[in-house]
Amino acid sequence: MTTQSLHSEINGPESAPVILLLSSFGATNEMWHPQLALLQSHYRTITYDTRGHGQSPTPTAPYSFDDLVADALGVLDKHDVDRATLMGLSLGGMTALGLGITAPERVEKIVCCAARADAPPPFVQNWVDRLALLEAGGIEKVWDATVDKWLSDEIREKYPEREQQLREAFIATTKEGYRGCAEALKGLDYLTHLGRIKCPILFVAGEKDVAASPDAMRAMAAACPQAEYTEVPDARHILNFDRPNAFFLAVAAFLRLDAE
Repeated sequence: MTTQSLHSEINGPESAPVILLLSSFGATNEMWHPQLALLQSHYRTITYDTRGHGQSPTPTAPYSFDDLVADALGVLDKHDVDRATLMGLSLGGMTALGLGITAPERVEKIVCCAARADAPPPFVQNWVDRLALLEAGGIEKVWDATVDKWLSDEIREKYPEREQQLREAFIATTKEGYRGCAEALKGLDYLTHLGRIKCPILFVAGEKDVAASPDAMRAMAAACPQAEYTEVPDARHILNFDRPNAFFLAVAAFLRLDAE
């Protein structure tokens, strides 16, 4: 697999600045559809499927964040983009941090949502357990153990189509792709390097996210020289799907989406 072979889509005004949208582990580029129309009023959007997900190829596991960062840079190169704003969620947010640390010349600003920057023992054990569940029961069993952390109970009941859309993408993740990304997460080690991110960065936490807690994200913001922090009320992990209106309000000013 080359870094430019990932499935990607570019849309929006050709003269507009570019925003690269980086998706969660277990999600495809479609997870950003609730925000695309609003983003394209000010940006040219690039979405892509992470390796092992959606329509992208699945190289042999394990993967590292160096691999995922190189993939994201390959997507920018594929579309002849020198610099972009980045907005990533969970695995995508962590990958955005990696670009801010290792390729700052390619980054205008970052919105880092529902992410961590380190891998303490309980976090690593979670991925060990998920990989065991994958081997024992397949990707659908992993989804069953994930969905209540991704979406609030009332949202699942009121908008079942949101859960269905996320589920279809999740269970299409290849087992090798899941293994590879889980290994990358087990090796996550960005926390001590966050001070190297010099561009403006907004950390967005879900109030009820147990995977990337508000406390952890506040600490990440404190480590970055030009950081802001905000919280989406009542949101769980996939906060742009769980609370799309409140998520838009959380990022609008930073991304200048409310400007005339």
